[in-house]
Amino acid sequence: MLKLAVLGAGAWGTALAVHLATKGHDVVLWAHSYTHAESMVLQRENPRYLPNIVFPERLMVTADLAVALADVDGVLLVVPSDAFADLLKRVVQLVGQPKHLAWATKGFDPQNQRLLHQVAIDELGADAPMAVVSGPTFADEVARGLPTAMVSASQDSVEADFWAQAFHYKHFRMYTQTDIAGVEVGGAFKNIMAIATGVSDGMGLGANARAALIARGMVEMQRFGALFDAQPSTLMGLAGLGDLVLTCTDDLSRNRRFGLSLARSGKNAQQVQQEIGQVVEGVKAVKIVMAIAQAHQLELPIVEQVFKLVQGQITAEQAVMRLLAREQTAEQGLV
Repeated sequence: MLKLAVLGAGAWGTALAVHLATKGHDVVLWAHSYTHAESMVLQRENPRYLPNIVFPERLMVTADLAVALADVDGVLLVVPSDAFADLLKRVVQLVGQPKHLAWATKGFDPQNQRLLHQVAIDELGADAPMAVVSGPTFADEVARGLPTAMVSASQDSVEADFWAQAFHYKHFRMYTQTDIAGVEVGGAFKNIMAIATGVSDGMGLGANARAALIARGMVEMQRFGALFDAQPSTLMGLAGLGDLVLTCTDDLSRNRRFGLSLARSGKNAQQVQQEIGQVVEGVKAVKIVMAIAQAHQLELPIVEQVFKLVQGQITAEQAVMRLLAREQTAEQGLV
């Protein structure tokens, strides 16, 4: 058994910490807010983000980052993408290069429009042990021990295997991968498509439209992923297609709920985000993906309409009509 630090006490970070502690690891869950940490210590659950999930005995909570990182075998970052770079710098300042480093954050670095492994390489060097864990997962189901499958991706097979073994337990299956860029692209891109399908369902456009959006969204994901040399097989796997289907079809997805509310409420993106009360990663991701696509003259029709909708440039009805008005063409995979 290991001693692990899970940095980030949102729903996802808490769920992963609960799972790891349930397996028998000694886990320290770090929250950036002392008030939040104190409430979890007193109640032995996360009342704000993951209520009614009782913490295992081996799960400790702290708001002191130095305490969380003391003598750990591995560090898992589970914070919003715009907090990733700063937190990683703090980790390095406190302990240098961790023995094992992974993240379950899905998104891009907003400062430089990069994938998160590129941020980690800049901070730690290309040879540092690092991995990303991702897949079709909802926090509540993971915390309750429902069947789950994820991937541990690293260019270092030993590192990928370290995190796979740390997580793999009973109903939680963990596969290894070497295509870290492909896994990250899938995890970030699917949130944009979840907004699109949420809008479609919010407008009552039916199951046919939802299926078409998922299928064409998969094409746009592959097209975009090619910019990062993402492997098609990765994007057709758990971290790509698996996560895309999950996020687009179930209302536990914040991104899907965001799209539903945009279509039904008539409120703007900022108002809907405030109502949801948690980070909607797709709103941040679509801005970055659109900027990268424009720089490479890459055609991503669904992404473009989601971007304009989130920016308040068009309505949900206009977004749908613009997609339907596109010229007839052949379906040719990535073309």
